[in-house]
Amino acid sequence: MRAVVIDSFGGPEVLRLTRLPRPVPGPGEVQVGVRAAGVGPVDCVTRRGRGEVRISRFPAVLGWDVAGTVTATGPGVHGFAVGDRVFGLLAFPGLAGAYAEYAVAHVNEVAALPEGVAFREAGGAPTAALTAWQALFSAAQVGAGQRVLVTAAAGGVGHLAVQLARWAGAEVAGVAPSGAHSFVKGLGAYQVVDRSADLAAETGRSFDVVVDASGDAGDALVSLLRPGGVFVSVAAAGVDRFRGRGVVARTVVVHPEGRQLERVAGLLRSGELRVAVDRVFRLPEAAAAHVHVERGCARGGVVLEVPDDER
Repeated sequence: MRAVVIDSFGGPEVLRLTRLPRPVPGPGEVQVGVRAAGVGPVDCVTRRGRGEVRISRFPAVLGWDVAGTVTATGPGVHGFAVGDRVFGLLAFPGLAGAYAEYAVAHVNEVAALPEGVAFREAGGAPTAALTAWQALFSAAQVGAGQRVLVTAAAGGVGHLAVQLARWAGAEVAGVAPSGAHSFVKGLGAYQVVDRSADLAAETGRSFDVVVDASGDAGDALVSLLRPGGVFVSVAAAGVDRFRGRGVVARTVVVHPEGRQLERVAGLLRSGELRVAVDRVFRLPEAAAAHVHVERGCARGGVVLEVPDDER
């Protein structure tokens, strides 16, 4: 099969296309013919040798977000069959090998992909959707009537967090570049402010929850919370310093969770959740995809696509 590997840490130029043996599914696993693989900030950080993922052996195949069809099943698999459409976040923070024509996933890491949801949309969804879900509902327990502020609201995690918070009945404000305000408002935000604005002056100081999808973990964001409010960072460390200021401060490190993905799949099926795809690249264009992600201007997700006729 074709796969994109790195032989060392470095810039986008270390990504190269090669051929590797197809992975074989073990007990409780399925082999997925990859149709789309998401590319996000964690991919770029890992490529540079930083972040949560530890790579001890090269060549290594990056990528964790997958959408495709089941092409083989391992022993003991009963919930999925060859030909099923699936999507998932695989093996994180271990290596999953999603930048390839085939990948292996444990059945607890994937969910059925509804008919009518495009592979390219689903390929950009798992990490971002699960991060948003775990930040809003596991860490902050967001519910109806709460006021929620989402930073980087036009990005991969942020644009899904805005929609999920609205689905839960919260009132949502977003922080985004001025050119993305109409996009974020279209997702359901009642107010969108520029990231360079005086946030306190523009939005007030009475949010129940702030979801920092940009990883800034700034004091200005914490000051927007009401007493007892919840600050959740999806990327930054060091939030412990805020806990003496009368707020709850947490960091979310995303983890695979098939049951949560099933909830996401239901919202995709009903149209209550829409995954915006900013750019689509072919598998050999992985380096260009990384360059695009690192520019930090994507609205929604970035994916590598593997059409069937290119296998």
